[in-house]
Amino acid sequence: MNKNQKILDDKKYNKLIVILSIAIPIAVAILFGVRIPNVEPLSFLPPIYATINGLTAVILVIAFFAIKNKNVVLHENLMTTAIWCSVVFLVMYVAYHMTSDSTKYGGEGILKYIYYFILISHILLSIIIIPFVLITYVRAITNNIEKHKKIAKITFPLWLYVAVTGVIVYIMISPYYI
Repeated sequence: MNKNQKILDDKKYNKLIVILSIAIPIAVAILFGVRIPNVEPLSFLPPIYATINGLTAVILVIAFFAIKNKNVVLHENLMTTAIWCSVVFLVMYVAYHMTSDSTKYGGEGILKYIYYFILISHILLSIIIIPFVLITYVRAITNNIEKHKKIAKITFPLWLYVAVTGVIVYIMISPYYI
């Protein structure tokens, strides 16, 4: 595959990346406000999707070391798994919020400010990371490895931060779940 073919392959995904990068946060925001009537709250989901966030973080770190050790196949499989973990997390997160009221953080003092800093940065970066993950993935599957490496250097720490802070947010708010 020559350089021009790689660029063409990358570009054919651009519209889908833009659509998903806009549609996913909008859909989550809309669904976050929707309540399904007469449905038992899915209160068992937060520890499960927090665990999935933790698993995603572990997978990302293992995938990082796999590629550093030139184990491309393992890296590819782990990254695909990390993407699917993120999709499953998102489905569970939305399902929980469609059946349950949001839990308010009850801590006080400096912990309250730390919690909200982590929560807000987590939410903002979880939106920002969507196009980064998609672009990084597309560059990998189109074999545009040099561009993939460049953006992966940005995507990896952002995605890892989102995964880890998702667990931290859960741990900090878990005492306040009803």
